[in-house]
Amino acid sequence: MRTYVHLLLFACAVAMAVGVLGPLVGSVDARDVRFSDLREGFDTGLTLDQVGGQSAALPMSLGIIMLGAALVVLIAALVGSRVLGWIGVLGGLACLGVLIWRLDERFDDLLRDDYRALLSGTWGLYLFGGGVALALLALLVPRERRRAPVPVPH
Repeated sequence: MRTYVHLLLFACAVAMAVGVLGPLVGSVDARDVRFSDLREGFDTGLTLDQVGGQSAALPMSLGIIMLGAALVVLIAALVGSRVLGWIGVLGGLACLGVLIWRLDERFDDLLRDDYRALLSGTWGLYLFGGGVALALLALLVPRERRRAPVPVPH
């Protein structure tokens, strides 16, 4: 990989890891979304603030998967592996996709009518999503061409 791709992937991994610690939508953090919420959907009686109030253990929440995706991108930046970079980016896109799908399934009307939940204080979503998007663009940069060795006259 090119040198600036390594540096950009490193910066993206750091941004993704910091984004996990921030709010994703409204008051909902990645630590508040449990695996059961992703698998079965959010309960019908919960509001968005109540989802943000339930704190799950980190090993049983979406935050650990998002941190894992950031770690894989970081390792790809340090080692120079495009395959690991793609695995991390696809993992991050999957995390965001499942979260958006489940939030849209349960809180569609609220998020559609009240944009403040999406636009104010969601710096975690912006950092993680922006890091994934920039890492995706960095991985699309073509590799350096290897130059043919110049023959040395005897």
